Amino acid sequence: MMVLILRNIRPGVRGHLTRWLLQPQAGVYVGHPSGRIRDQIWKRICDEIDLKGGSAILIRPAANEQGYQIETRGDPTRVFTDFDGLTLAKTPRKRS
Repeated sequence: MMVLILRNIRPGVRGHLTRWLLQPQAGVYVGHPSGRIRDQIWKRICDEIDLKGGSAILIRPAANEQGYQIETRGDPTRVFTDFDGLTLAKTPRKRS
């Protein structure tokens, strides 16, 4: 199972994702593609963000205590850190 959360990504890329993933809500994609397809999707998303901006969070299966791994690209609203083998989310403070 994979979950992909996108913000500020072009509609063409969003439409491309619907080939492999279900979109239960705007910007949220869920599916169970093969590892190869998942990696190709993530590469395309990362390339898009590097060129046009936006942000993405990928949640994918992993062989760890939680059973999943979180990867981010761009400027996410949360920062994920490893704490003794557990992934924890932190909301960064906005500096004024």
